[in-house]
Amino acid sequence: MKSPVTFEITHVCKQSGARTGILHTPHGDVETPMFMPVGTQATVKFISPEELYDLGAGVVLANTYHLWLRPGEDIVAKAGGVQKFMNYKGPMLTDSGGFQVFSLAGNRKIQEEGVSFRNEINGDRMFLSPEKSIQIQNKIGADIMMSFDECIPFPATREYAERSMQRTLRWAERGKAAHQRPEEQALFGIVQGGDNEDLRHYCAEKLVEMDFPGYAIGGTSVGEDKETFRRMVYMSQEKLPFDKPRYLMGVGAVNDLLDAISMNIDMCDCVLPTRIARHGTLMTSEGRITISRAKYKEDFSPIDPQCGCYACRNYSKAYLNHLFRCKEGFGTRLASIHNIRFLIRLMEEARQAIREDRFNDFRNEKLASMKFDERGF
Repeated sequence: MKSPVTFEITHVCKQSGARTGILHTPHGDVETPMFMPVGTQATVKFISPEELYDLGAGVVLANTYHLWLRPGEDIVAKAGGVQKFMNYKGPMLTDSGGFQVFSLAGNRKIQEEGVSFRNEINGDRMFLSPEKSIQIQNKIGADIMMSFDECIPFPATREYAERSMQRTLRWAERGKAAHQRPEEQALFGIVQGGDNEDLRHYCAEKLVEMDFPGYAIGGTSVGEDKETFRRMVYMSQEKLPFDKPRYLMGVGAVNDLLDAISMNIDMCDCVLPTRIARHGTLMTSEGRITISRAKYKEDFSPIDPQCGCYACRNYSKAYLNHLFRCKEGFGTRLASIHNIRFLIRLMEEARQAIREDRFNDFRNEKLASMKFDERGF
């Protein structure tokens, strides 16, 4: 059966080996590499779907776990699927709930059958299995779905990493068998294995044998240092087919995105741009700034002269400083709009650099122009 989501490589950079491509989906084509805004509860915080179009967003991510809790997958299905529910006409992707298994560490029990935990809203006992995750995602109706997996913490023992990885593979098989809409929704497998090269290679090889239309790399950005992060990504992608899309989950820092592109990653997502926006942190071409600081009270320049987004075209740093000091919600909206556009524009520029066979130069220029802390914002 032909997958509803296909991938076309359009150029490979002669300087770096990085690539551009087109992801063909039922709700439109999207150029890669790309950054996907996160719409956890069928909304990207403080940004309307119409604004997402203006920002150049392609695929938007929604969270299976949270939509399962509220409003429930049946209501989303009755609305005609998540795109109609939230009025987003572009492609969408749902995660599996596996990361919530990781984040609910104090409130869950992992077994071969699945994961039991308490509803964080009302305390009810809940159970999520590979079959249930796929059933929920089938009802939510996004173009791309993710296999149910276990995201392990860092550090973890090799024994635990291997046991978890093998279970993730068994869950991937079960989820693939449970998929009821393969002609409408593409299901991606997820590579796990901690920071162990042989486990990452083995997991990738076994997933490729299952023949998914795309592959994700999970279990990174969970506390490891930057060098370990890069190594985990590199060894995960080594065994993946070159002609299928690769999705690195949960990454939004500029240097991490540029590293990912250099390793032939096509898709990334992260809550970072809207999360830090809520605290008044803005991503700029010179690094990040905290707009509530006193030095911006009389700074009437735009957030970033190189940007050109709605916020940068119309408002000054001084005005945003005022909004955040007064705790006005409009400030958070403007900061969120800017940060999302900043990362989408970064990917647009990266694609252009790849097409011009100068991605290494572009990456080095970007990293040299920005002031990074240890987290790499």
